[in-house]
Amino acid sequence: MSRISTDQVKHVANLARLSITEDEAQNFTKHLDAIITFAEQLNELDTDNVEPTSHVLDMKNVMREDVPKEGLPREDVLKNAPDHVDGQIRVPSIIE
Repeated sequence: MSRISTDQVKHVANLARLSITEDEAQNFTKHLDAIITFAEQLNELDTDNVEPTSHVLDMKNVMREDVPKEGLPREDVLKNAPDHVDGQIRVPSIIE
């Protein structure tokens, strides 16, 4: 017995604004039923002694400390700016 019907597949395709033929609907029904069957096998696993996690790997925050330090000298920064006035970089206006 199929866990998903062809009508359900057509309904989801309609919601996704997809146009599918009757043959495609039948094909998707078979494929989706196989996926659902495979996913249902996970319910058979004993997970009583498994600690819930948010990620399969033990992830640690590897970012460095946020320590303030001296930036680049203004003169060096302005050397790379194509247009600058009074120590500030000029950019094209984006607001009309």
